[in-house]
Amino acid sequence: MTRKTRNVVLVVAIFGLGLVSASMLSSMKPPPEKKAEVDTTVLINAMPLVETSASFSVESQGTVQPRTETVVSSEVAGAVTWVSPKFVAGGVFAKNEQLMHIDPTNYRVAVDQAKALLTQREIEYKSEEKLKGQGYRTESDYAAAAAALASAKAGLVRANRDLERTVIRLPYAGIVKAKDADLGQYVTPGSRLGVTFATDYAEVRLPLTNQDLAFVNLPSAADVSEHGEAQGPLVELSATRKGRHASWQGQVVRTEAVVDENNRVTFAVARIADPYGLNGEQEVPLPMGTFVRAEITGLSIDNVIKVPRSAFRGNDRLMFVDDESRLQIRTVNVVRADSEYGYVVDGAAPGERIALTAIEAPINGMMVRVEGDTSESQRVAADSKEASP
Repeated sequence: MTRKTRNVVLVVAIFGLGLVSASMLSSMKPPPEKKAEVDTTVLINAMPLVETSASFSVESQGTVQPRTETVVSSEVAGAVTWVSPKFVAGGVFAKNEQLMHIDPTNYRVAVDQAKALLTQREIEYKSEEKLKGQGYRTESDYAAAAAALASAKAGLVRANRDLERTVIRLPYAGIVKAKDADLGQYVTPGSRLGVTFATDYAEVRLPLTNQDLAFVNLPSAADVSEHGEAQGPLVELSATRKGRHASWQGQVVRTEAVVDENNRVTFAVARIADPYGLNGEQEVPLPMGTFVRAEITGLSIDNVIKVPRSAFRGNDRLMFVDDESRLQIRTVNVVRADSEYGYVVDGAAPGERIALTAIEAPINGMMVRVEGDTSESQRVAADSKEASP
């Protein structure tokens, strides 16, 4: 065997030995670990729909105003001679309490003159009556004396009334809002003396939209009694007083029988008794001019489905999950919604499931996994078992 042949045989032997070694090493390598199949289906939370009854309330707001407010004016002329210390802005006065005096001198004189004239006319009348009975006076003379007597009586009534008007008083208990006349000032009939308001009741005008009207039972114009009120729904008013939340109870007593032309709302009027707590009906005073939030007790509706607001896509669409765990996006009829829930009356049925989890780009027919489903639990257990060595 030549040297060249030996070299060739050696190379072939080495190459064969390498192949055998590689084959043996490959057969000794452990098989690759099997990876568990990852399910990329979206996992969501879902809830079944339940039919229930719901009581609704209607929210509004407004400013507290007095039910009775008076611009106090003088009915006679004269100088102001006395002013009550209560006749100041914020002063509280009682019913028929004297608030101001106007100089009564001229009016007392007028009363005395009217009394003297009346006495004279009574004497003349009696004389004419006696002479007429004796046949010395005609019927016209007697009638003239009777008319003069009646005029004198009316004059005395007017003089007494003018004297009474020199004392300024009001027929209700209230508070002085503004003072426009003071001691020594000369006033004439019609002069403005001040502004007052009654403290027995306060009122709040509450604007309601046409949609709000469907959920509250308001009294109509025909329900208003001769006292200008009716028995409407209860109202809870709230505001911040002295840094704390306070509330007051009221009642809707009437609605204004027109729709506001500017904003198309209807105003309901709520009344609050004893707003300043002068009679002990309110623990916290409710001053006039306070801006309050109002919650009107509304109607109760049966057979509605209460759905969390977070489950809605837009205003009226829900993602339903069928028995095959596929999404169905449907539009439902939301009769009313608040900050937490929407109330559905059509487009959904009790027992159906809706997705609560937000999905970035849901489409109809999309496969999902519902957390807590029996099939889901079994699939997770199978995947775990298959992944185990």
